[in-house]
Amino acid sequence: MTSTSLAERLDGLLFFPVTAYGPDGAVDLEVYRAHVRAGIEAGAAAVFACCGTGEFHALTPEEFHDCVAAAVEEAAGRVPVVAGAGYGTALAIQYAKRAERAGADGLLAMPPYLVVAGQEGLIRHYSALAGATGLDIIVYQRDNAVLNPESVARLANVPGVIGLKDGVGDLDLMQRVVSAVRAEAPGEDFLYFNGLPTAELTGLAYRGIGVTLYSSAVFCFVPEIALAFHKALLTGDDETVNKLLDGFYRPLVELRNQGRGYAVSLVKAGVRLRGLEVGEVRSPLSEPSPAHVKELAELIERGLALVGDGAAR
Repeated sequence: MTSTSLAERLDGLLFFPVTAYGPDGAVDLEVYRAHVRAGIEAGAAAVFACCGTGEFHALTPEEFHDCVAAAVEEAAGRVPVVAGAGYGTALAIQYAKRAERAGADGLLAMPPYLVVAGQEGLIRHYSALAGATGLDIIVYQRDNAVLNPESVARLANVPGVIGLKDGVGDLDLMQRVVSAVRAEAPGEDFLYFNGLPTAELTGLAYRGIGVTLYSSAVFCFVPEIALAFHKALLTGDDETVNKLLDGFYRPLVELRNQGRGYAVSLVKAGVRLRGLEVGEVRSPLSEPSPAHVKELAELIERGLALVGDGAAR
């Protein structure tokens, strides 16, 4: 742990590691540690353990704790570790407390399970989660948990709620959210994250409304490409941004869209292609087809060539 606040430490490319499973289907903590360690050494600014890409939905509470603790040990204070927390309020609080015991620096609050709640219910849910531990919380809006600008402004005033990760992609809504928080919570250092799958594809659009933080699934398997894109985006090198969008990210998104659950299973396939045996996804997700894995391998080679590293590690 460090005295610097989580909000101050979240500045750079955010790493959402996959969860490694062995041949028997059990969590393989040694391989998971190697994956987390490699990401930190490659230049990740933070580790988001056991979140969407990490198959939070598929982990037992014990596995969740063990993975978060392993990520914390590998980070060793060099970068913050943020853990997922989800399901209904009671269970989300249990996961939050497990994350706190494991040494996490913060929480990514996943959408509540199944129900479509109203704004007041969502505010109660996230407020209760924020009050349950000493960890700071980033609210992840997507699917059945989409907040209006007034609700985000109210949450920005809740102690412990430090940011909003947007998985919706409605830029009009996000601009109104940013404006509402600026007006209704002027003293708060509130963070915004682009949380769309393959967030780089919309990086230019989000940058236009001042949102530069984003989660990079690509960083899991080709950090060389992810870091080159991130640097270009932040420095205004739009020529490089567009080169990578046209030659790598757009084709990757088109491939990802060919299968349900590919936002996770295709990433794990990419990690395996780069030489780390992290296993397959757990049900109810399923593996990408061999043809799609072959296409991914070719795309990785093309992307590495674009950033001047044509050989796989």
